Amino acid sequence: MTRKHTIVFYVSGHGFGHASRQIEIINAITTMYPDIGVIVRTAAPRWLFDRSVSSPITVHTGETDTGVVQIDSLRVDPSASIKLAWKFHRTLEDRAKREALLLERYGATLVVGDIPPVAFTSAALAKIPSVAIGNFTWDWIYQKYQAQLHLGPALLHTIREAYTAAETAWQLPLTGADSFSVFSNITRAPFVARHARHSPADTRKALSLPSDRPLILVSFGRYGLQAVNWSAVTQPGDLGVILTRDPIDPGPTLPTIESHPRLYTFDIPTLATQGFDYADLVAAADIVLTKPGYGIIAECVANRTGLMFTSRGDFAEYEVLVNAMPQLLRCTYLAQKDLFAGRWSEAAQNIMTQPPVLKVRTDGAQIIAKDLALRASSGP
Repeated sequence: MTRKHTIVFYVSGHGFGHASRQIEIINAITTMYPDIGVIVRTAAPRWLFDRSVSSPITVHTGETDTGVVQIDSLRVDPSASIKLAWKFHRTLEDRAKREALLLERYGATLVVGDIPPVAFTSAALAKIPSVAIGNFTWDWIYQKYQAQLHLGPALLHTIREAYTAAETAWQLPLTGADSFSVFSNITRAPFVARHARHSPADTRKALSLPSDRPLILVSFGRYGLQAVNWSAVTQPGDLGVILTRDPIDPGPTLPTIESHPRLYTFDIPTLATQGFDYADLVAAADIVLTKPGYGIIAECVANRTGLMFTSRGDFAEYEVLVNAMPQLLRCTYLAQKDLFAGRWSEAAQNIMTQPPVLKVRTDGAQIIAKDLALRASSGP
C-alpha cells in the first residue's frame, strides 16, 4: 500500500450480515477519509464487496473463523459447529503468527474485527492496536451448546483469551446479556445499516412493482430457502411477493411469472446496473419475510419496513433479537409450517395494522468510521 495509514478488517464469512455492515463502515471511511487504505480479510464472497464497496479496496480471501454449521437456511448443527470451531481455533496461535506477518506486509496501522478472534491475537503479535465491532462474540454463541462443548475442550477459553487483546470494542444494538463482557473497554453505537438510495414510490415505479397491494420481500440471505407453496402464497390475491437471485444463492425453483403474476423476481447484479440495490427493495417492500439476524433487522429499522420472521434453529442470538424487535419495528412471527405452506396473508395483515414505532438512530457507520480513522492515523 502507498497510503500512510491502512486499516485491515477481519470479517466473519458466516452469512452476509457481518460483511454487509462492515461494508457500510468501509464506505464511510473511504468517503470521509480517502487517504486511508482499506484491506479486508474474509471468507465472505468477493462479489459482495465488488458490488457494494464505493471506493477501491483490497480483498484477500481467507478463513478468519468458522461461525456455525448450517444444515439449511433455518437449522444449525451444534456438534458440527463446535467440532469445526475447535479444529480452527486450536491452532489459533500459529494462524495468528502468519497473520501478523501479513499485517506487517500490509503496513497496517489498525486492525478491526467483526468478530474473528484471530484478528486480535494477530494484531497483538504485530503490536498494532485492534478494535472489535459486533453485536455478539463467538464464545457467547458457542456456550449455548453445553452438551457439545466437550468436542472443543478449550474452545471458549481460547476465544476469550483472543478477544482480551482488543484495545476497545464497539457494541452494536441487539446484544445479548454478557456477550461483550470479555472486552475491557466498550462503547455503544447506533445501528449500522444499509439505507435505500431511492424512495419506495420511485423504486416501485422503476421496477414495475404494483402500488395497489402490500409487497413482501423474501430474504433468507446466503443459505437460501427450501421450496415454498408459491401458489398458496399468491392465491388470496392481496399480496405481491418479491424474490431475488444472486451468483451464490440462486434461490428456490420458481413457477413461471406468467402463471403467477404476483411474483416479482429480480437478479441482484442486473438490478445494480439499473441503479438499485438490495436496500432499495427493502424500502420498497411493506414487509420483509426472513429469519432474524442483525443485518436484515437493521435494514428494516433503517428503512421503516415491517418484518415477518420465522424460527432459525438452535442459535443463541435468536431470543435476543425476537425480544428486541417489537420496540424497533412492526413485526410478527410466522411458524415454519405456515412459511412453507404459503399461509402468509394473516401474518402480513397483522403487521400492516400495527402502528409505527419510534425511529431510532441508524448512523452507526459514520460514527464508527470517524473513530477508526482517528485510531488508524494515530497508530504506528
